[in-house]
Amino acid sequence: MFSKSCEYGLRAVIFIAQQTTKNNKVSLTIISEEIDSPQAFTAKVLQQLTRNNIVKSIKGPYGGFVIEEEKMNTKLSEIVSVLDGDSIYTGCGLGLKQCDAKSPCPLHHRFVAIRNDLRSMLESTSLQSLAEDLNADLAILKR
Repeated sequence: MFSKSCEYGLRAVIFIAQQTTKNNKVSLTIISEEIDSPQAFTAKVLQQLTRNNIVKSIKGPYGGFVIEEEKMNTKLSEIVSVLDGDSIYTGCGLGLKQCDAKSPCPLHHRFVAIRNDLRSMLESTSLQSLAEDLNADLAILKR
């Protein structure tokens, strides 16, 4: 459903959020190792998230990535929007170009319900809540 950029971006931001709650800054190397993603690809995704003020990059020998306290309330929908736009909410479940209520594919009506549930989950889930789940060992980020 999500692009690879979005998958890695979500995993990276959630990991950074978890580390931020522990007052840790994390390097690109550690992030890419922890979320099992290529470092160069992770760097591009983090650059995009930094430009959109979701994560903060601190330069220097004691630098790294963090999420500012007020950004811990960021909803996953905002991250998905930055990385994938809104296509996840509008695209066809079978990837067809011509699929809508007037000309539905065989999955259209079922997929609309799934998309609505996904949107609801993304709009109601914050980085803070996921960081807390990770800190309580209720979630994992590696495959």
